[in-house]
Amino acid sequence: MNPLIILIIILISVTLDYLWFDVDRKRWGWMKKWPRFQKGLFLTSFVIAAVVIYIGIAL
Repeated sequence: MNPLIILIIILISVTLDYLWFDVDRKRWGWMKKWPRFQKGLFLTSFVIAAVVIYIGIAL
């Protein structure tokens, strides 16, 4: 599958999970006292790690 499509799917799934599906803050609630910069940095690194893992498995 095209790596760009995979990147888009991972970005959309993490964003939807963080902003929409996790209304009770059970998965991401432990970050609620973090500043916005730290949340963004963590979520960015989470997406990068997911992409690297996917590429590693696909090879």
